Amino acid sequence: MVAEIIDGKKLSHELKMKMKEEVNQLKKTGVTPHLTVILVGDNPASKSYVKGKEKACEETGISSDLIELNETITEDELLAQIVKLNNDKSVHGILVQLPLPNHIEEQKVIEIISPEKDVDGFHPVNIGRMMTGQDTFLPCTPHGIIKMLKSKNISIEGKHAVVLGRSNIVGKPVGQLLLNENATVTYCHSRTPNLKEYTKNADILVVALGKAHFVDENHIKEGAVVIDVGINRTEDGSLTGDVNFDKVKEKASYITPVPRGVGPMTITMLLSNTIKAVKGLTSGE
Repeated sequence: MVAEIIDGKKLSHELKMKMKEEVNQLKKTGVTPHLTVILVGDNPASKSYVKGKEKACEETGISSDLIELNETITEDELLAQIVKLNNDKSVHGILVQLPLPNHIEEQKVIEIISPEKDVDGFHPVNIGRMMTGQDTFLPCTPHGIIKMLKSKNISIEGKHAVVLGRSNIVGKPVGQLLLNENATVTYCHSRTPNLKEYTKNADILVVALGKAHFVDENHIKEGAVVIDVGINRTEDGSLTGDVNFDKVKEKASYITPVPRGVGPMTITMLLSNTIKAVKGLTSGE
């Protein structure tokens, strides 16, 4: 068996073309979706991500702007900047690029963003809505993973999904979204003993550990669906995932590559949330 590739870049392009039509329809009503991104400091990886977001906005017709702040900005100054954006009716989505400098508490920043403009889907109100199965802004990477599975008509209901990793950004929410789709979910992490006992029973394995090539063919059962969220840079500067792609693809039924996998879907779901924010705000919700 050789796994079928779930091409995140291709799916992302298809979804963005549909979003472009949606944005054009909104523009006819006099509303242009607008995303404001705040970047604190000059972290090269963050700058690269922000550029990708700007490009994606251009492709879909979403208006965006970038507020670049010196890393010496105080926490109070940053919070005041966000409150200003909360009150600005022309701004539909607010995204503060993480990580932030050590002197700024990330959770305070996340919580001050209006839940109605929280297009990252990290605000406790939106996380609570997700947990209870309500309509809300879903965290972008987990939402992208569900979209990828559905794009291949991969059945989630009744399947055993194993999530490697328990971060608030990917691990925990992707497990919840799989549960919302009626999967039986097991979370594994650095303290889980006998890890392979769990991974080898997974119908769907989501790997979000940040350890290059951690998962190999001995971790999975024949025909498993493997979603690789990891992005690791090798010595030669190329990107690789948490899964040993060449070995695992010989045993899995479906697999996501790195790059061209989950990464492009994260930004696409951010755009989707921005459009959703417009609809919520313009309909008075």
